[in-house]
Amino acid sequence: MGPALPKIRRRRIGMVLAGMASVVIAASLASFAMNPASAQTAGCDVEYQLTAQWPGGYNANVEVTNLGAAAVDPWRLEWDYANGQKVANAWNATATQSGAHVTAVGVEYNRRLTTGTTVSFGFSGTTSGSQNAAPTSFKLNGVQCTGAVQPTPTSASPTPTATPTGNPGQDEWNPPSNLVQPLNEVWAHVEDTYNLNFRNFGWDQVMATGGTINYCVRWDSQNTVTAQTRDQIAAKLQDQYNRWFDQMAGWNEWPFDEIEVNVVGWAAYDRDLLQWSDNSVDIYIGDIREDAPQCAEECGRFFHQDGNYSQCPGGAARHYDQSLWLTQGMGGGAGGDWGQRMGQEYFVNALNSAQIHIYLHELGHTFGLDDFYDWTPTGQCCFIMKAGSSSTITSFDQWMLRDWWRHLKSRYGY
Repeated sequence: MGPALPKIRRRRIGMVLAGMASVVIAASLASFAMNPASAQTAGCDVEYQLTAQWPGGYNANVEVTNLGAAAVDPWRLEWDYANGQKVANAWNATATQSGAHVTAVGVEYNRRLTTGTTVSFGFSGTTSGSQNAAPTSFKLNGVQCTGAVQPTPTSASPTPTATPTGNPGQDEWNPPSNLVQPLNEVWAHVEDTYNLNFRNFGWDQVMATGGTINYCVRWDSQNTVTAQTRDQIAAKLQDQYNRWFDQMAGWNEWPFDEIEVNVVGWAAYDRDLLQWSDNSVDIYIGDIREDAPQCAEECGRFFHQDGNYSQCPGGAARHYDQSLWLTQGMGGGAGGDWGQRMGQEYFVNALNSAQIHIYLHELGHTFGLDDFYDWTPTGQCCFIMKAGSSSTITSFDQWMLRDWWRHLKSRYGY
């Protein structure tokens, strides 16, 4: 396996314990309105996700994205349970319950939810029977969610709304005030740890291709894979990239509305394991490196960072920038400039989940985001790059990604 991103003092490979595959219960629920006297449009996206479940109990994660025109402070999310569930311990929010009605409110370090940003919180709960249905509706700050950005009533003399902090499209570095100190701490750690002259960060790969990433899948497994699963994997890689980079679109000269993700090749132990006959991807059989099938080195950016793919059997168009290394029976994961590695069963079983959190964590490493095994930035508890603390990308994760672009963009002429 290629090394993780190079560091000055030490080198770590990102690891996260593989738990129960996350099950998405409901997604993209509804919109909200802020104070009608000052908000002219309102909208949000809510994702409710079971992250673990056992007889009599469960863990859940809730992600709320503000799509509206003004910040809400503090945010307050409400819902009702239908099967007697009880919220126990919550993190990243204060949660109370009266009967079936649950109210979750932001805490000091995440209470302000600005436009285009996301907050996530989680909790453990108990169940009294075999049913554990997701809530069917949510209210944010007292307004029923509807699933779209929409006008809301205004006063006769509406108050002009300033550009929200952190809104994609702005060109200045202006994170929420509660994130300024921890972001500064993170970047100081980056400068003290990484070799920033390295030229194969995920940023370098995307800029070299003009906004695309090509993958080759290392099928390190004796299980068969169908054409349907092959196509689902390709679609899921695009979806997961979007979850990181949707918040980058239009921000601080970031030049791409979307990073286009393509799977151009598969490597396997035996051709019979790949149960399709079309030629939509290049196939590599029997080249075993690091005890696993390897895609052609002649086509790999890790091996040809000068962009010379003249010996690639499929030509430069079929070169691959990253590998998705899926290993049968593996727990945890690893990530770096070469790509991402995790359990084959885990990844395939999570294809119907909204966020494949181990993959998202490892993809963060590809773009330079660090692990936080031995320290935590001030005021930050739970975020996807702190392994095991969050199953979703948080606002803090997104601002760390933006900070990397802010510091590296000059080397691409921006």
